[in-house]
Amino acid sequence: MSKFEKIVLSITGGSHLSVHALMLALPSLIPILRNEFNAGLDTLGLVVTVSAFMFGVGAIPAGWAERKLGGRTLLLLYLFGSGLAALLVSASSSFFTMVIGLGFMGFFCSIYHPAGLTLISHRVNALTKGMAVHGIFGTVGSASGPIMATALAALISWRASYAFLGVFNIILAILTFFAVPKRKHSDDEYAVENHVQTTNRPALIFFYITNMLMGMAYYGFTTFMPTHFAENTNNFMPFISTTMKAGVFPSLVFLAGIIGQLIGGRLGSLYNRPKMLLLIVAVNIPFLLLMGYSSDIMLVVFSLFMGMAYFANQPISNTLIAEFTHSANRGLGYGISFFLSFGIGSFAAGLGGYIAENMGVAAVFPVMGVLLIPALFTSYMIIKKT
Repeated sequence: MSKFEKIVLSITGGSHLSVHALMLALPSLIPILRNEFNAGLDTLGLVVTVSAFMFGVGAIPAGWAERKLGGRTLLLLYLFGSGLAALLVSASSSFFTMVIGLGFMGFFCSIYHPAGLTLISHRVNALTKGMAVHGIFGTVGSASGPIMATALAALISWRASYAFLGVFNIILAILTFFAVPKRKHSDDEYAVENHVQTTNRPALIFFYITNMLMGMAYYGFTTFMPTHFAENTNNFMPFISTTMKAGVFPSLVFLAGIIGQLIGGRLGSLYNRPKMLLLIVAVNIPFLLLMGYSSDIMLVVFSLFMGMAYFANQPISNTLIAEFTHSANRGLGYGISFFLSFGIGSFAAGLGGYIAENMGVAAVFPVMGVLLIPALFTSYMIIKKT
């Protein structure tokens, strides 16, 4: 791997880490926000939907702008914008101000994925391996977000986590400004590697539907997993407070996702990627069901396997987008993918909040498993269309 490829993976990896830490701090803070603002799980589920929908909706214009502005400019816009928005959340004095800040933060975070993934797809030769490394950075961010948020909430305030992440992104923006040279033409960022001259539209459409359903499952289980752990692990490690359980156990699940990233990267390099995607979708369903019908140590065990199963999907899916899209439109291709996965998928947080408030938080997970059943068909159709 060349020096420039390592720089690309380091910059995009750090940005990927921070974007997921920012977006996954909120679910672990739900038990605290529930008490502070006297809000129900249905209301807080909608708050997650607002932030997550903005995280998705900005991905399409960001994907289009990536070709015009280049990855460096968009990375800087993401880092500075999300950093300032996180500081706004940390300084919020009311529930309304917090929601507005989270909305802006989600929008600026939406810029990252189309820019970062397109840059990797054009500049890294070992694409599936590069996507796996990039995904591991994001999973570390996903793991650090919950435990950092709950630890700082216990020591200082829940607002401290957003202040820390805001300052982190602004510092990273300054480093990016000096470490990545400005280019006269955005086309200069693109190498000849991994160029695709046609778009496989039938396969891409079925992939987008599959990815949207996987996104719904993701928001369902990540939003309410912290509360599920806090409420249903009373007999497992009782010396840990419920607040810390809402941070520690989800972090372990996301760390297990790193194993999934490595497995997915390996499977995607050795075997037919569409077939591997179908296998991964199928494996996710039973673990979601088991999460809903277990408690204490078995809940933690099944959740760890769920983390590995879900995150094995990412390097394969990100590579498939590169294979199914024309090189000139790849940023838009990633943008549409993340709009469907994070934007439309975010409605599962609102649905999950309604289910949790009326049927109990454990009921959310079997419903997410059922939502994945149609994805078995759509992922099978990807195989037929390639």
